[in-house]
Amino acid sequence: MKRYPSFQAHLDRNACSSYPVCHSRLQSRDAAGYKRQHTAFVLRLGKQYTGGKSLWTENHLKWLRGLDLTLLEKETLQEYLITYDYLTDKLERLDARIEELARNERYGERVRRLGCFIGIKPHTALSLLVEVGDFRRFKKAPNFAGFLGLVPGEDSSGGGRNRLAITKAGNSHLRRLLVESSQSYSRGTIGFKSKELKKRQEGNPPEVVAYADRANERLRRRYYRMTLKNGAKRNVAIVAVARELACFIWGMMTDEIA
Repeated sequence: MKRYPSFQAHLDRNACSSYPVCHSRLQSRDAAGYKRQHTAFVLRLGKQYTGGKSLWTENHLKWLRGLDLTLLEKETLQEYLITYDYLTDKLERLDARIEELARNERYGERVRRLGCFIGIKPHTALSLLVEVGDFRRFKKAPNFAGFLGLVPGEDSSGGGRNRLAITKAGNSHLRRLLVESSQSYSRGTIGFKSKELKKRQEGNPPEVVAYADRANERLRRRYYRMTLKNGAKRNVAIVAVARELACFIWGMMTDEIA
């Protein structure tokens, strides 16, 4: 299996900026694990939230704090909620720091360029820049997609070549971020620009905006074609969009936008 240089190779050069990005990643992972543990604990108590599909909203937290429990159960629940508040506050501080770093001179221009793509917010853009480093170390766009584990595997046994699921090798954090970003292409009209996207594109060179617009239209069209015309499952189409989005990102970061 081909190995690509990891984020660790760029850690020394990016030490100050990498801390909030990496720590935010770890805190997000901890928060997700905590939420699963907490939800399992509440279910073991025979309690189930019926106030809506979304958990960890203001109404859900109010419901949790008002549960009729024994003293020991209340103490345990309170410890979970204290941990939740701590992790939430810390994530908010880290995200604020990431937003600040995304505007500084070192990263600002490239963050603004990446923000021309639908779904690429400052956190995702800065994570890409810090963890990838020099995009030119990948000779072609598919090599970058391979680094993210977004290319399908192949089975060459039996004299044939069969496409398998994506390899999921490489940088799992960036792969998850791009898959999440690609969810945005499953909504909206082809060619439509939200006010938020127009604002993010302001101040960028016309050729950069034009390149991103072509990518946004192509990716949204591809999602609809795969799901509505070809009958592909939603998750399969999202991953395909993420793979192509990675290629467009490589082009943007290497000035291959003609």
